[in-house]
Amino acid sequence: MLINRRKFVHSLALAGAALPVSKLWADSAPGASTPAVTGSGKPITLTASDIDDFRRSLRGTVLQAQDSGYDSARRLWNPMFDRRPALIARCAGTQDVAQAVKFAQAHDLLTAVRGGGHSLSGQSACDGGLMIDLSPMRNVRVDVQRRLGSAQGGVLLGELDRQMQAKGLATTLGTATDTGIAGLTLGGGMGRLMRKHGLACDNLRSMEIVTADGKVLRVSEQDDADLFWALRGGGGNFGVVTSFEYQLHPLQDKLLDGARVYSYDKAVNVFEAVYELGARAPDDLLLAVELLNSVPGLERPARAVALSVTYLGKPSEGERLLEPLKKLGAPLADLVSVKSYLEAQGAASAPVAVPSTTGAPRSYTKTGFLRSSSTALFDELVRRFAALPYSIDAVALWGQIGGAVSRVAPDATAYWNRMAEHDLIIMGNWTDGSHDESHIGTLRSFWSGVERFTQGFYVNTEPGADDARVRATYGNNYARLRQVKNKYDPGNRFRLNANIRPS
Repeated sequence: MLINRRKFVHSLALAGAALPVSKLWADSAPGASTPAVTGSGKPITLTASDIDDFRRSLRGTVLQAQDSGYDSARRLWNPMFDRRPALIARCAGTQDVAQAVKFAQAHDLLTAVRGGGHSLSGQSACDGGLMIDLSPMRNVRVDVQRRLGSAQGGVLLGELDRQMQAKGLATTLGTATDTGIAGLTLGGGMGRLMRKHGLACDNLRSMEIVTADGKVLRVSEQDDADLFWALRGGGGNFGVVTSFEYQLHPLQDKLLDGARVYSYDKAVNVFEAVYELGARAPDDLLLAVELLNSVPGLERPARAVALSVTYLGKPSEGERLLEPLKKLGAPLADLVSVKSYLEAQGAASAPVAVPSTTGAPRSYTKTGFLRSSSTALFDELVRRFAALPYSIDAVALWGQIGGAVSRVAPDATAYWNRMAEHDLIIMGNWTDGSHDESHIGTLRSFWSGVERFTQGFYVNTEPGADDARVRATYGNNYARLRQVKNKYDPGNRFRLNANIRPS
C-alpha cells in the first residue's frame, strides 16, 4: 500500500494569455482560423490552411475544440487542470511527433507533451498551445534473452508491468498502475524495486527522442551521451522521448506487501519504530508511513497512521524482519499479505487511461526530500496533520529511499538527490470547487511548517516550481543541465516542466 502518487496537484493558470480561454479558441468553427498562443503567451492566429497542412502531415489525428474526442484527449487526472489546447496532435509514431515539434517551432506555439495523462504537475496540457499526445503510442517489446524491455512514450505503467511479468521480469516503475511511464521515468522514477535495482532512470539503456529542431535521435551511453545523461532525471526539458529501453530483472516469486493501520495516538511511535528498522533494512525491504484522515471501512471520519511495507525476498524472512514492529501493539487492521508483484502494483488487471473527470477529486500536493529525519519532524507532522479539517481527504507520506538509489553518484545522472533517505509528500483532495482557495491555503500552511526539514523536491510532482527551487533540487548538476539545454533546446520550446532555463 505504498501511496499512489496520482491526482494530487494544484493548477496554475497560464501567464500571459490576453483573453479567457473560452473567448479565444473554445468555439472555433470548422474551416476557420484558430486563435492560439506562443510560448511567451502572445496571442497569434493559426490559419485553416496551416492546420489542414499539419493534419495531412500526420498518420495520426489533429483535434480542435469542435472535434469529437477533443475533450477526452485534453483531459488530465486532476479536474483542476481544465485546460484547452488550440490543437491536439494525437501521434501515431515518432515521425508524427517530429512533425508536431516542427509545426510548434514554425509557429512558436506553446507546447505541452502528454504521455499517460497523470501529470501530477499538470503541465501535460496547456491553454491555447499545441498538446503533443503520445497516448496512442503503446507498443511494448520484451527481449527475454537480453533482459531488455522497450516501450513507447504512451505506455502506462501497468501495461509494461504485465508484459514484463509474463516473462518473469520487471524493472523499477512507479506505484500506480495507470501512470504513464514517460514522465515518471524522465523525472527519476521511484517504485517498489528502487532500493534493490535503482530508479527507473537508472535502468534506462537507451531512448529515442525528438529534439526541439524536430530531429530524431537514438541516445545512450555511446550516442549523444550528454543528452542521455540529462534525460535521466532532467524531466521533459530536452525533447519528446518517444521510446524507452529498460534493463529488466528476474522477478517471479511472490512477495510480502501491504499496510498495517494503527490508531492516530501511536503516530509518532510508528514513525520512530519504522525509522529505526529502516536504518538497518536490507535492499529488499521498502518501508513508508502514511498519516490518513480518512480510513476506508470506518463509519465516521477518523485519523489513523499506516505503515506500508514491500519485501522482495522470501515472505517468511520479511515477516521476521518486521518482528521489531510488534512493540507497536496490535494494529487496527493488518493488510500485509503474500501476493504477486502485479497484485502489489495494482496491475493484475489492465490499466485504464484517464477516465471521465465527473466526480473526480480536486487536488493539491507539496513534496520534498529528507536527508535525515528526527522526532522534531515527526512531532510537527503529527501535530499539523491533526489540525486539518476532515473536508480535505488528506495524506502525509514519509517514504523510504536509499539502497541502490544512494549508491549511484549524484553526478552520474541528472538525478542529483541520491543522498535523500526519505521522500515527504503532503497531499489533499476534495470534490467541491468552491473550497479550492481555502483548502489550498490550509495545505500550504501545513507545508510551511515542515518545509524547513526538506532539501530539494521530486520534479515529477509539482507545477510551476520557481527557478530557485529547481536549481536547488538539481544542485551541482544544474550548470551541466543548462549546457545541455542550451545545446538541444536553446529556445526553451519544452518549458512546461520543472524548467531548466537556457542561458
